[in-house]
Order: sequence, then structure tokens, then C-alpha cells
Amino acid sequence: METTETFESLVRAEFTPKTTYLNTASNGLLPARTVAALHQAALLRAEGRPLTSLHEDVEACRAAYARLAGVPATRVAAGASVAAHSGVIAASLPSGAEVLTAEDDFTSVLNPFHVRGDLKVRAVPLERLAESVRPGTALVAVSAAQSADGRIADLPALREAARAHGARTYVDFSQAAGWLPMDADAYDFTASVSFKWLLGPHGAAFLVVPEDFGGLTPLLAGWVAGEEPWDSCYGPVAELAHSARRFDLTHALFTFAGLRRSLDLLEELGGPAVHAHDVGLADRFRAGLAALGHEPVPAPGSAIVSVPGLGGRQPGLSRAGIEVSDRAGNLRAAFHLSNTPADVDRLLDALAG
Repeated sequence: METTETFESLVRAEFTPKTTYLNTASNGLLPARTVAALHQAALLRAEGRPLTSLHEDVEACRAAYARLAGVPATRVAAGASVAAHSGVIAASLPSGAEVLTAEDDFTSVLNPFHVRGDLKVRAVPLERLAESVRPGTALVAVSAAQSADGRIADLPALREAARAHGARTYVDFSQAAGWLPMDADAYDFTASVSFKWLLGPHGAAFLVVPEDFGGLTPLLAGWVAGEEPWDSCYGPVAELAHSARRFDLTHALFTFAGLRRSLDLLEELGGPAVHAHDVGLADRFRAGLAALGHEPVPAPGSAIVSVPGLGGRQPGLSRAGIEVSDRAGNLRAAFHLSNTPADVDRLLDALAG
């Protein structure tokens, strides 16, 4: 674990926001090293130089994400969106299968199961998810942390309930990977985008599958899904990758060039230090809200804080240089590496005014 001094010096060298940016749940800020890598990647294309290093960045990102998720890199697929990964999982289910979801979860987790048209999709309150698993449930799909308000799913309870009833589990870590400890091996399938808490550009998302691929068919497979990709450019892929790379989508090379450096930073800082920093700021905000007479949505231990009734303040806060989100009338603030206690206090002062 990094010392406090090293943590602070690393972080402050990487982030120079021009606003009080408290909106990582929408988009994470890019570290300086990531911006530099994106610039260098663009120059490779502009100058006609070989792109070999960009393909190496993809594999470095796969390995770094695997370490973060606690699984071998052979179980990690590199794609473009959680919706695409959800679609592959949805396509694997037999007609009539029941999929249990949380009410008002993020659309990319839910919609691919709905558009099938022949699945039984059942939604229950997040707090009742584990108790709602039943013998007929084929799959439980849920976000580890809710996008709208930061509530954290009781994943251990869900895992045990699913095992007891023979259901599979699919967990989206998009609002959690990067600050919340992640054990992807505990679930059948997990996914995450890269542009929020992982601090990368848009255009990359990871899928973790079981060693035996969990019955998934690589419906979206292109040339990069071959065991020898450069031999898979013409005609059908004769031999799919022996690893989860068979579920890869054609790589957005610039994105992975930048993401590699963002993942390096998170690894240098260490998961426990990032978690303590983010949640500490969120708790500071919760305490300040209580002093102002506001009660946020209960989400203990979350780096996301959502305050009912204050969403309408978002435009004015933005004009004042404070970036937050309005979600269904709630003001949502999300705390990550670029933030300091002074950022929290500035938001509280603005809300008090």
C-alpha cells in the first residue's frame, strides 16, 4: 500500500481539473499519463508508423483488469460495452428462462434480456434480490453498485441464494470496479466499462467468464476472436481462441492505449488506498448533508451519494463550476481520485447557500 504522502503526490501529479468535478459515476477524469498515451497513439496513425504497440496495450489492459478482478487473464474478454456483453449472455438462455433483476437497474444490464421477447424477466427491489431467487430462476443480473444512487448490492447473500437454487449470476461492476473490492471468481459472469472509476477513455468494456465459458456462444466474434488473429482475417474463423478472447470485439486501439496507463495508476496506488480515499470523501459529504438537514439515499460504504429532492440544483451548480448529476430528481455526487476534502466542502457550501 502506498503511504499517504506518495498517494497524494501521485494523484495530484495526474489530475488538474478546471472544475470541482464530482461526477465520476458519469465519466472519470483522464489522468495526465493517459492523455499523453492517447496523443502518442494518435501520432502513430498520423505518421504512418507500425501499430504493434497498440495491440500490446490491449493485452496489457486485459492482464491488468484480470489482476483487479482476481481472475486469470484467460477468463477476460475485451469488448466495447456492457450492453454487448449482456446480449451474449442473454442469447445463451433457453426460451422461457427466468431472469431476476433489480428494479430500475442500469439499462445496459437489463435491456438485452427484455428484447429477447421469450424470457421471463422479473424485477424486485434491490434489497429483496437475494430472497427473491427461487428454483425456477436461471440467472440473476445486477449492478454491484447502482448507477442512480450508489446503493451496493448484497453480493455475498446473492451468491449463496443463487447457489442454493441453481441459478447463475451476472454482476456489472461498472460503478464499482476501481474503488470497490472485486472478486469476479465468485460469480458466473461479470462485466465493467472502462470510462468511469477505471479512468479510461470510452470504447472498452471487459467481460469475465468461467473457464469453460459458461455455455456462451461468441455471437459477435470477428477476426480478433481467432486463436491466431492474423490468420483469421478472411473467411470464417477456423479456430476460435482457446481463452475468453473468443468473446473479444474488434479493439478500439486508442482507447486501450490510454486505458493501460489508467490501470497502471490504479495499481500503483493500490485498491485499499483508493477505496479508503473515495469512501472517506463520500462519508464526509454525508456528514455535511446531515448538518444541513438533508438525508441521502441510504448507501453505506458507497463512493456515490444521492440526495432526494436536490436534483434541480444541478444546472446552477454547474454554472458555479461544480459538476454533479441530476438522476430522477436526486442530486448525485461521486467521489474519486481527483477529489479532495475541499471539493466536498465547496459542494456543501453551495448547497447551504
